[in-house]
Amino acid sequence: MDFSLNQEQEMFRSYVRKYLDDVGQTKVAREFTEGNTSSFQKLYAGLAELGCTSVNVSEAYGGMGLGQLDLVPILEETGRALLPGLFLETNALVVPLLEQFGTTQQKAKYLSAIASGNHTFTVAWLEPGGNYKPSNVQVHGSLEGDVLTLNGVKALVPDVELANSLLVLVRTAEGQDKQGISLVIVDCDEASMQIQCQKNMDETRLLAEVTFHNVQVSSQQIVGTVHQGWDALQESLLSFNAALCSTIVGSVEKIVETAVEYATIREQFNQPIGRFQAIKHRLVDMKMDLETARSLAYYANWAIESNAEDKVEAVSSARLFATEAFIKVASQSIQIHGGIGFTEEIDCHLYVKRARFYENYLGSTQQYYEQTAVALGW
Repeated sequence: MDFSLNQEQEMFRSYVRKYLDDVGQTKVAREFTEGNTSSFQKLYAGLAELGCTSVNVSEAYGGMGLGQLDLVPILEETGRALLPGLFLETNALVVPLLEQFGTTQQKAKYLSAIASGNHTFTVAWLEPGGNYKPSNVQVHGSLEGDVLTLNGVKALVPDVELANSLLVLVRTAEGQDKQGISLVIVDCDEASMQIQCQKNMDETRLLAEVTFHNVQVSSQQIVGTVHQGWDALQESLLSFNAALCSTIVGSVEKIVETAVEYATIREQFNQPIGRFQAIKHRLVDMKMDLETARSLAYYANWAIESNAEDKVEAVSSARLFATEAFIKVASQSIQIHGGIGFTEEIDCHLYVKRARFYENYLGSTQQYYEQTAVALGW
């Protein structure tokens, strides 16, 4: 069984890497943290021209109609560059969701715009003081006729300022469990929402609190069956988490390359520090974590594309290992760089912050441990 990428996928990777090299790799992320989003907007438009935003969109809606594995080289390269924005949420979560559960009207409206790079989605899930469990979804949606009225508050919503639409988890029927939760698309230019910025350790991802006060949307904006949105979301999260693992692999690969390079040029006691056994062992451990995460990520994406029977355990176990490895490798890189690793002069701190951001993103580590155990029949 071969999970390596084919020649066409590797060729496309080279195009994406060359483009990101030309714009300075993490330079765009650094400018983003300083409030300059114009370079990011230009970069995203360039990725759209390359076809990155249309890869997994159906041909009927202007996309290439390719599969999950074809996203992998793009995700790994954007992970290397710590790309800000909502590419992952839009193409790895919302596109599979709409493809499987969206109406013809929703697909025509959103998939075509996503494929052209003109539309992005963010996910409004968490609520103040809550977690990712279904019982904590309390934003209320009152359905009367063809109008759905939303009331409540969502917290820690990523990159609302960059999004054209929000995918919102709404409780449309009484209850505490997953029954009664619906997925609703709220278009930012058609709804009056109160948005308040929130602080985030990872400054390449902007967080905000969004308040819905009698926000009215059409019932046609509900994705899938009303009151049954939780199961549809969980299915789409498999695609998202497999894609997230590939993004993390790209970041870890860049960290390892940087650490090895520094260990080669940094001298202590008249020799490169890479000759010291303690540094050698640490670099080998980092490389082993990288290759293990890569293998798990490739298999997870293959399992999604082929609809394998073990796709749930494949994705959840890959997600667990990749997020934990990301934190460990990013921390070890700082140790190898020594004092300079703690400064903003180099990129070490950017990767550590992104690793912590992904640790419990769209699901806690504990939840994914439980999901893995259940999937494995433990």
